[in-house]
Amino acid sequence: MFVTYILFSEMIDCYYVGSTGNLPDRLKRHNSGRSTFTKRGIPWLVVYQKTYETKSEAYQAEIYIKSQKSRKYIEQLISQQ
Repeated sequence: MFVTYILFSEMIDCYYVGSTGNLPDRLKRHNSGRSTFTKRGIPWLVVYQKTYETKSEAYQAEIYIKSQKSRKYIEQLISQQ
């Protein structure tokens, strides 16, 4: 199973969209400062996740969410979960 996820940082009031095969490990890497972009927003919280059968499906969902370039769209996804 693969997951498309959205993280939120209260510190910088920002969302981060990604996909992975291991969400707990990926969240740990975001919050340990090993990712350049997310380092400045620690701590990150998972506010949305959706599972997919394949890595490709999860990645395509990630790309679609990012292509919307819309905080409003992301917040609608979160509220529907």
